[in-house]
Amino acid sequence: MWLRRFAATTPGVIGAVLVVTTVACLIAGSTVGQQLDAKIGRTEQVLDRTEPLAFAAQSLYVSLSAADAGAATAFLSGGVESPQVRDTYEQSLAEAAAALAEATAGATDAQTRAIVARIAADLPTYTGLVETARANNRQGFPVGSAYLRQASDLMQTSLLPNAEQLNKARFAAVREDQHRIGAPPWTSIVLLLLVLAACGAGSVLLLRRTNRWVNPGVALAAAAALLALVWSTGATVTAAQLLDTGDTGAGARVENLASARILAQQARTDETLALITRGDITAPENAFHTHTRDLEQRLTAAGAGDSEAGRALTNWNAGHNAQRTAYEKADYAGAVTQAIGTGPDSSATSFARLDRELRDALAQARTDLRDGVDAAGTTFTLSPFGTLILLLAAAGAVVTGLWPRLKEFL
Repeated sequence: MWLRRFAATTPGVIGAVLVVTTVACLIAGSTVGQQLDAKIGRTEQVLDRTEPLAFAAQSLYVSLSAADAGAATAFLSGGVESPQVRDTYEQSLAEAAAALAEATAGATDAQTRAIVARIAADLPTYTGLVETARANNRQGFPVGSAYLRQASDLMQTSLLPNAEQLNKARFAAVREDQHRIGAPPWTSIVLLLLVLAACGAGSVLLLRRTNRWVNPGVALAAAAALLALVWSTGATVTAAQLLDTGDTGAGARVENLASARILAQQARTDETLALITRGDITAPENAFHTHTRDLEQRLTAAGAGDSEAGRALTNWNAGHNAQRTAYEKADYAGAVTQAIGTGPDSSATSFARLDRELRDALAQARTDLRDGVDAAGTTFTLSPFGTLILLLAAAGAVVTGLWPRLKEFL
């Protein structure tokens, strides 16, 4: 009862304003500092872990597809393949193994560990089937093509789907981290607005009780809270703009170009397997055109439809049409030459040019993505410490401004 009676008096009102406003400033300062520090931590996580793992997952997918295409190309060479063709296949396997090791080292959740375990278990089986096909092919045994189709089937039904699942999960993690970095710190904003409301309500109560229009301490506290609000929201808005997470942003370009490179490798596998079957090529032809259409859409989405990559795709399609025409005219040797030859208009040359352009474009997009995340992190520099100091100063200003008024009644 005595506390209620005291709260109704002028010193009680001043004391309540002092306590509520000071506590609000301290809570807001701690929360704002923690939220902004968490955003800095997110940017470091993207640069040090999330984005490199996404790149490793993409590299794993591409390398596996390239190995499958390389194995088919080597088989088409007949007998002993050229050292260059063999080196391409072995390099793809080495890159796949390196990417798998990186993905395994960064795997912290059960789903990712299960995916990489399945890939690690299937990869030796795949390479064994390819080597068996190669040994039979060098001796001229037709059964070699059966082993190669079995190997490719393992790649298409197990290895690549698992790699795709890992790839999607890793890029989803990058998008989630970017979203959290650029998301408004709503808890901080609400608390800072409550501080401003407490300062405003306290000023009205003080005016009614003391007939003083402005208390310097409360006014300084309000100014500090407003500055902290502008700082935290301004830094977040600037970071969101630097991240550029829209449909044409660096993150979207990385995903589209990574998917384009994967689709190109899949289409190349379709192209070579069509010749290995030496039969009805309807299914691989349909798969090839499906993959190249999706590839063209990805290039357009990445803003590279009219680039060198787009022109390389056009040339590749033309070379593939020439290959199919030769095959349909029963000119198998001509179709193989068109598929794996080194001529300027061959499918192999056009595909190599396309893959090179996609690789370079992907590297540039990845650099843009990382630069954007790094710049976003820079916008939060000193903000956790600075906003905390502002709110501590606001709490101190409230005490400094109201304590003398309270002492007048004690």
